[in-house]
Amino acid sequence: MNDAKNIFSYRKFWAQRFGTAPFLPMSRAEMDALGWDSCDIIIVTGDAYIDHPSFGMALVGRLMEAQGFRVGIIAQPDWHTPEAFKVLGKPNLFYGVAAGNMDSMVNRYTSERKIRSDDAYTPNAAPDKRPDRAVIVYSQRCREAYPDAPIVIGGIEASLRRIAHYDYWSDKVRRSVLPDSKADMLIYGNAERALVALAHRMAAGEKIAEITDLRGTAFMRKSTPEGWTELDASDVDKEAHAKSERATTVIRLPSYEQVKDDPVLYAHTSRLLHLESNPGNARALVQRHGEREVWLNPPPIPLTTPELDGVYALPFARCPHPAYGDAKIPAFEMIRFSISIMRGCFGGCTFCSITEHEGRIIQSRSEQSILGEIEEIRDKTPGFTGIVSDLGGPTANMYRLKCKDAKIEAACRRLSCVYPDICVNMGTDHHPLVQLYRKARAIKGVKKILISSGVRYDLAVRSPEYVKELVTHHVGGYLKIAPEHTQEPVLAKMMKPGIDTYYKFKELFDRFSREAGKEQYLIPYFIAAHPGTTDADMLELALWLKHNGFRLDQVQTFLPTPMALASTMYHSHRNPLKKVTRSSEEVAVPLGGRTRRLHKAFLRYHDPENWPLLREALKNMGRADLIGNGKKHLVPAWQPAGTGDAATRKASFGKSRAPAAAPRGRGAGQRPKKPVRS
Repeated sequence: MNDAKNIFSYRKFWAQRFGTAPFLPMSRAEMDALGWDSCDIIIVTGDAYIDHPSFGMALVGRLMEAQGFRVGIIAQPDWHTPEAFKVLGKPNLFYGVAAGNMDSMVNRYTSERKIRSDDAYTPNAAPDKRPDRAVIVYSQRCREAYPDAPIVIGGIEASLRRIAHYDYWSDKVRRSVLPDSKADMLIYGNAERALVALAHRMAAGEKIAEITDLRGTAFMRKSTPEGWTELDASDVDKEAHAKSERATTVIRLPSYEQVKDDPVLYAHTSRLLHLESNPGNARALVQRHGEREVWLNPPPIPLTTPELDGVYALPFARCPHPAYGDAKIPAFEMIRFSISIMRGCFGGCTFCSITEHEGRIIQSRSEQSILGEIEEIRDKTPGFTGIVSDLGGPTANMYRLKCKDAKIEAACRRLSCVYPDICVNMGTDHHPLVQLYRKARAIKGVKKILISSGVRYDLAVRSPEYVKELVTHHVGGYLKIAPEHTQEPVLAKMMKPGIDTYYKFKELFDRFSREAGKEQYLIPYFIAAHPGTTDADMLELALWLKHNGFRLDQVQTFLPTPMALASTMYHSHRNPLKKVTRSSEEVAVPLGGRTRRLHKAFLRYHDPENWPLLREALKNMGRADLIGNGKKHLVPAWQPAGTGDAATRKASFGKSRAPAAAPRGRGAGQRPKKPVRS
C-alpha cells in the first residue's frame, strides 16, 4: 500500500500564478478581485463556508488550491432554482458536490420526522438552509445550470450511499446515490488522493468518463470490461484468492432489484461490502441497477503522515467567510480551538459510520505538525484564552496505533481490531500520545488542554500511564466514554467490549483522580432500542444506572444510518457479523414507536413523564416489584401532579416506523449535557 503517488508531488496547474486566496471566493466580485475569469473547480456544500480544516469543503478546497487550481465555493445555495448554481459561472473541470459535514437527513430531522428548529452548520443556527438528500438535489441543479459540466459527488452522505442501501426515513431500500444524482463520479471515504489525481488528469485533457482506475471512486458502467474476472458474491465468504488476482477481480453483488425486496440477500450484500473494505486486499465491486451498473473501485490508500501534515499545513483562515459578518455558527464555535490529530477508527462499532467512511487504518499527524497548529491557534485565532478544547479525532486515543505487521494488516479481513478482544497484532502503546500531551501543555500561552473526543477505554486500560496522564491533566471535571449498554447479547451486536472493561477503566479513573486531588466523573453514553435489545435488557440497564447513581439527561435512541451494519440488522433482522444464509441467526429488533419510547424511558427512569409508561411495562414484564417508594424500586407508585399525561397517551399508540434521531454528538459538533448524580 506504499506505492501511491504523494498528493503533493504533482506538477502544479498553471493557475497557481494567481497565488493564495484569503478565502476561497463565493461571489463574482471576489473572483474579480483575485483576477480570475473562471473557476477550475466549484465546490457545492450544504454547510456554511468555514475556512477551517475541520470542515470538508475548506480542507479539499485548500488542497486543490495548493495544486494550482482556482477553487470556488457555493455554500448553502437556494436549491429551488439553478440560478444559484451559476453564481460563479461554469467550472472548467468539474462541480464537487457534498451535503456537508453531516448527512442531510440526520441533520434536518428530529425523531418524529419533524424539521429541526436549528442547524449547527448554518449562521445563527438558522434552519431550512439545505434540502432533503442534498447531494441528489444539488447535483440535479448543477446539471440544469450547465448540462455539460462534469459532476463529482462525495462527503459522508454520498460515501455511505454508494450502493443500494436501507433508508430509514422512507423505510425502504433505495438505489445508490450515483444514478439518482446523475453524477459522473462518486468519491467515497477520504477524498484527497482521488480528487488530486482526477483534477490533474482532467486538466491534462482526459474525459471524466475515461477515468475508471482511481481508488475510492464509483461510476456507472453498462457491463464488465474485458480482462476482468467476475466472482459471484455467494462465494466470497469461503474463497481465498491469490493477491495477484485481486487487481483484475470484481465481485458481483446482488442487484438493487434483488436486494430491495429480499432482506436476507440485503444482509448478505452488506456483509460483503464490509469484508471488502481493507485497502490492502479489497477488490472492485459491481452492482446492477436496471440496465446499468454501479462500479466501485477498491478503497483509497490512506495518507502518509507527511501527506496528512501537508493537508493540515494549508493556509486556512481558520474562521467563517466574512460574508457571514458577526453571525455565530455553532459548529465552528464548538471546534475553533480544537485540533484533529488523526483519522480513521479500527473499532468497527456496528452503529457508527466513522469506520465505513474513514476506514480502519489510523492515519496520524506528526507531533511537530500538531504542536505547530496549537501555536497557530494561539497566534491567529481571535478569542483564544489559552484553552485547547480537544486533541483528538474519531477517538481520543488511537493516535499512532497500528498493526504490528504490515503484511498481516494488508491481508486482514476482520470487521474490528478490538472485538471480541483486542487483536494480538494490534499495537496499544499510548506512550507517543502521552508525550504529545506533555509537549502540548508546555507550549507558551497554553493554560489547559482538554480531551473532548471519546476515549476508547478498552484500549486505554492497556496503558495505565495514559489514563493517569489523561485524568491528571486533561479532564475538565467530566470525561465522556461510551459503554453503550451493559448486557452482553446487546454488546455483541454492537461489537463493543463487555461492561467489565468499563469497571477496569473506572477503577483507574477514580484512583488517578484521587491521587491528583480532583473530584471528577465519567459521562457514560448508552443507546436505547439497538438491534438485539429486548425490554428485559433495557430494564437491566436501567437498574444498573440507578444502582450506580446515574440520572442521564441526554440519551440516544438508535438511528439506522445508511451502510452501518446495525442498520442492516434493523432492516433484515439478520446478523451480518456472521455468514448470512436463509437459516442464519435472526436478530430481535425493537420496532414501533411505543417500544422505542419505552427503551428510551428506561434510560431516563428518573423522569416523572416516563413513569406511567414504565409502570405499565414493568407490570407486563412481571416486575411490579420494582414499583414503589423505596430505594430498591425503579419507579415510584405515586405521580407528581401535572406530569405523565403525555407518556400515558403515548403508551396507547400502535407500532410506528417514525425515526428517533440520536443527539448530534458523534461527528456533528454538539457536546452532551452533563449527567446529574443522584
